[in-house]
Amino acid sequence: MLYAVIAILIFGLLIAVHELGHFLTAKLSGVRVNEFAIGMGPVLLQRQKGETLYSLRALPIGGYCAMEGEDEASKDPKAFGAQGFWKKILILAAGSVMNFLAGLVLILLLLGQNTAFYIPVIGELYDGFPLKGEQGLLVGDRILSINGSRIYTWSDLTLFLDRGQGMPMDLVVERNGQKLTLNDLPLEKREYVVNGETQYKFGIVPAWEKATIPVRLRETVYTAIDFVRMVWMGLSDLVSGSAGLQDMTGPIGIVGAVTEAGQSAEAAGGLAAGLQSVVSFLAFIAVNLAVMNLLPIPALDGGRIFLLVVSTLFTKLTGKTLDPKYEGFIHTAGFIALLGLMAVVAFNDIFRLLR
Repeated sequence: MLYAVIAILIFGLLIAVHELGHFLTAKLSGVRVNEFAIGMGPVLLQRQKGETLYSLRALPIGGYCAMEGEDEASKDPKAFGAQGFWKKILILAAGSVMNFLAGLVLILLLLGQNTAFYIPVIGELYDGFPLKGEQGLLVGDRILSINGSRIYTWSDLTLFLDRGQGMPMDLVVERNGQKLTLNDLPLEKREYVVNGETQYKFGIVPAWEKATIPVRLRETVYTAIDFVRMVWMGLSDLVSGSAGLQDMTGPIGIVGAVTEAGQSAEAAGGLAAGLQSVVSFLAFIAVNLAVMNLLPIPALDGGRIFLLVVSTLFTKLTGKTLDPKYEGFIHTAGFIALLGLMAVVAFNDIFRLLR
């Protein structure tokens, strides 16, 4: 129950942080904000300060930033619709930027406790490793890419080796200061005897690097980049058919997954390990929200940015202005479709939890 409560609160906080990004950028841009709310549902506290009503609401599941002229026509010169192209872009993108920064902060808090980091450099090869040699891999090789995908961290290496599913791979490595391309390496898991125990592994042991401040900052950025790439890989799998709706999860499934991850980590390493696991999961969710909100889907910030670009180009090319009502129709249709998708995903989440 502890991890479920933490997950709900932080998930709501991430959405509130998203709206805070819109709010701060709107204020700095001179846009009138009619209401800024933390939470949703019934009002607990409200205070009018200047032109903005600040609200604290009962349900800790997000918040909103209601700007003048955001979804309706307004003659107010401080309305969102009266602003220039770049101001609108900055305001719309600010929510995702705040989510990404929140993810960076959470990652930095986690990695700040590390005394060393595994790096994508071969520190050791198991006895019997079949690809050892000048035409294969050697101790000290830094893995730069696998099948064209750049390798930033050791976890990248294991991820792309697993996704290779035992098929031959093309690697680029750095050896003695030179880049080498190794094509069609049959890297796959094999049985190795480790400390008298038979294990199924790739046979590669990573080197490690002391966790100085620059290294911590570098690993924080690399981890955030990895999170972004994992989101794109998931979307790619959906488009290609490798994954389906049954593999998607929403807030209900996320809370369940965070709870399970926290409980498993706590069972293995205590409460501190459980909390670290939860924070790691939520850092990924923060980056995920940043990416997903910028997708060109109606009703999302990315959809608004896309339509803003289209309408601006239309005006420049034709000298005419698109009727805002059509944009409203598109966002309404997108919102309804999004609600339908969320309902399907929520049903799948509940079914999985019950099962």
